[in-house]
Amino acid sequence: MVVVRMWRRLFGGHAEALDPARADLIVVASSFDDVESASTALDRATELDREAEAVLRHHLRLPAEQLDAACEIAGYDGYRRAGTSAEAVDGLVPVVLQRVQVLDPLSCSQERSRMAGLAQRHDGVADGWDALQPPRPAP
Repeated sequence: MVVVRMWRRLFGGHAEALDPARADLIVVASSFDDVESASTALDRATELDREAEAVLRHHLRLPAEQLDAACEIAGYDGYRRAGTSAEAVDGLVPVVLQRVQVLDPLSCSQERSRMAGLAQRHDGVADGWDALQPPRPAP
């Protein structure tokens, strides 16, 4: 399985990259529990195609004055702001940072840790993550 994934990454196993703006994307995996491992969350994800790209979204809450700085730093790793709420709750504005990648337990764990650190350094909170993919075709 790892060899197949590496082959696809090296030699372009996908005709085109997954567009995060696609209207048909559904949540196929998620974890909003700090103590749940990424491998447990991914094992629970019965709709996830582990060989295909997914839109990995991190749900953070940050002070309004820290949003731009945090989003700029996340942008260095390919993350883009997917949305914010105009209304802050307890002084923190909800924001979603997302990027397209193939999911595996190690990368999910690393990214969750990275986002938790980013949120903490900007006086915020990382609530959790989810991943979106198009629905699988019926067999």
